[in-house]
Amino acid sequence: MKRTAVVILNWNGRAMLEAFLPSVVAGSEGARVVVADNASTDDSLAFVRREYPNVEIIELAENYGFAEGYNRALAQVDAEFFVLLNSDVEVSAHWLEPLEAYLDAHPDVAAVQPKLLAHSEKDRFEYAGACGGFVDWLGYPFCRGRVMSTLEKDAGQYDTALDVLWASGAALMIRRSDWQNAGGLDGRFFAHCEEIDLCWRLRSRGRRVVCVPSSKVWHVGGGTLAAGHPRKTFLNFRNNLLMLYKNLPERELKRALRLRWWLDRVAALKFLLTDGAAHAKAVMEARREFRKRRAEFQPQREENLRLRTVEHIPEVLPASLLRLYYLKGKKTYASLAPYFPKKS
Repeated sequence: MKRTAVVILNWNGRAMLEAFLPSVVAGSEGARVVVADNASTDDSLAFVRREYPNVEIIELAENYGFAEGYNRALAQVDAEFFVLLNSDVEVSAHWLEPLEAYLDAHPDVAAVQPKLLAHSEKDRFEYAGACGGFVDWLGYPFCRGRVMSTLEKDAGQYDTALDVLWASGAALMIRRSDWQNAGGLDGRFFAHCEEIDLCWRLRSRGRRVVCVPSSKVWHVGGGTLAAGHPRKTFLNFRNNLLMLYKNLPERELKRALRLRWWLDRVAALKFLLTDGAAHAKAVMEARREFRKRRAEFQPQREENLRLRTVEHIPEVLPASLLRLYYLKGKKTYASLAPYFPKKS
């Protein structure tokens, strides 16, 4: 059995596979490469079978989305380490070796990610994960190398391995045992925030998540759902609220949800003025969906709080990212670092 399986979830991604699968096959020596297909209607699978007969294929019965698609695919994969890799990622040679080595040397680490750079501007960090992710106490995510919409150039400033709250689902290596113990991704999310939710669960239970920047990949981003699509806005806002509900202790949750009631309305107004009514409507629909479905997630919330062993997670920023970014001009991770609690 090969210890690492690189699993690419595909949906109508023939062009992406044609562009990026060559680097994955060439750069993932010693690993299984698997394409898990979410019931594509294009010729993705015919292309893979013809051009890459050594790449394994898992055919799913329907489009389950990112979260449940991976749950169903990885249930059919036997490996020590799973790698969730987007189809629009170009990898560097030997990119798996530093990730595997870090997990081997640190048994308390559940998951790792490489440095994510933009494929269109290869010396700049990429939005979806950059050099590892964090959230503030209100649930707003940011990364080393990406704060809100500010993307830094990579000048080696974040080249040290660092504990983070979440690793990007664009290129995430996780121990099979941790994946199974945490229950995988929450399939009800469909897409967006599902990897943050998973990593938050792991971190709350005393497992670590680390960015290992000596491994490097380049990500296109927005390959399935463009950044400007209202559906993406809906999923981001709804899932972010669900993630908070599932993971925050009661006192912190009440405070966060009170403030988010106002902040989400401010966001909707901003969308209305800058991006159009469809995005503003998506924010409010996301809030309605959260209220409607919140009770459905109560059992998972109770389980998460029961299994929690870390009272105060040091990778959660105990300040408002919006305040620091917009009012204080803190637009890089380095400028935000002093606001994190000091580790003992």
